[in-house]
Amino acid sequence: MFKKVLSVLLAAVMLTALCLGFASCGDDTADAKGESEALLPIPKIESYKTADDFKIGLICLHDENSTYDANFINALKRVKEAYGLTDDQVLIATGIGEDNNCYEKAAEFANKGCKIVFADSFGHETFMAQAAKEFPNVQFCHATGTSSLYANKDVANLHNAFAAIYEGRYCAGIAAGLKLNEMIKEGKIKEEEAVIGYVGAFTYAEVISGMTSFYLGARSVCPSATMKVRFTGSWYDQSKEQEAAQSLITTDKCVLISQHADSLGAPTACELAGVPNVSYNGSTYSAGKTTFLISSAINWSVYFEYIIKSVNEGKTFDKDWCGGVNEGSVVLSGINLDACADGTKEAIDTAIAAFKAGTLHVFDTSKFTVNGSTLTEYKADVDGDFTGETNVIHDGYFDESNASQFRSAPYFDINIDGVTYINVNYGD
Repeated sequence: MFKKVLSVLLAAVMLTALCLGFASCGDDTADAKGESEALLPIPKIESYKTADDFKIGLICLHDENSTYDANFINALKRVKEAYGLTDDQVLIATGIGEDNNCYEKAAEFANKGCKIVFADSFGHETFMAQAAKEFPNVQFCHATGTSSLYANKDVANLHNAFAAIYEGRYCAGIAAGLKLNEMIKEGKIKEEEAVIGYVGAFTYAEVISGMTSFYLGARSVCPSATMKVRFTGSWYDQSKEQEAAQSLITTDKCVLISQHADSLGAPTACELAGVPNVSYNGSTYSAGKTTFLISSAINWSVYFEYIIKSVNEGKTFDKDWCGGVNEGSVVLSGINLDACADGTKEAIDTAIAAFKAGTLHVFDTSKFTVNGSTLTEYKADVDGDFTGETNVIHDGYFDESNASQFRSAPYFDINIDGVTYINVNYGD
């Protein structure tokens, strides 16, 4: 009972920390508490004057309690503040399911005069496309989707967007790998016990791409690292995510935990168990001073700025768009100086410089194997029909989220050697 009560309290405190988000990571006051300045901070948003009648609507699957949805909401609010937009110009709807409610809300926003309607969840796409066809003078934008270049290529006002978050995941993995090395050096674990636990929502490419890039980052500095994954079958379920993390720690003997799921369940489990944690979508340092290491996230402010300016200036904009480290779309919180291994900042800074120079490829095929073999070709599902049809390996690497050639949404769906799926049938 005590643990359950403590878990709830920790989750509430963590949510407060998340609401502070990356904006606080560069604040000097954070340094005194053990968190460094953000390694990849959110770029400053310059002021911009929109048309007086401009409106934008944001449709979210959950609300601010979801780290995923909070990341979109906070990004739009940052732009709103910088651009001086009013509450009447920025409409936000939360708790909109992946069903006809999404179409109805999109149509409602269009009828209220929104020039742009944006939806944040994969399952919203069908309903956004329906609305786009009905309201051709409104731009409908959608995160994580696949259809704007393919199934709905003729719907000019339907757009998809994502970010090269695998770059941030890889950097976060470096922090994890160096922590494992520290634990090995201090005699807390043996080399073969450098087992990472990962809480994943679904066996979708987006999740697999993220977990694999994180793992490759960890293994780039800790070659003995392996990883075990438990899936929850839900994007947002705190109890399932906390239970999965607890099982990874106690049953699967994982000594460090990360996640691609949207609640604070996994970080809460790590704080209770005293196990190092790499979070996602926002710093949880304030609630995990002994366990939090670092967090990566997509900065959606960059995309919101891009589409708002395009619409206000009467310019067309990309049907499918992907930003990375260079565009400021991938951000990293500060590192926990009380928990991270020595040299973490320097190692991540080196990786960031390599990403900016274009010399580091996360999915370098010489760095991983599949069933003992190196991949020289891989037919990925690029057009969203669930059939692999397009070779995405060239120049020695798997070319992930290439919006100009393939699509922005991830299509890396490979189970590489060293990564074990505990329960592909969710909940087993």
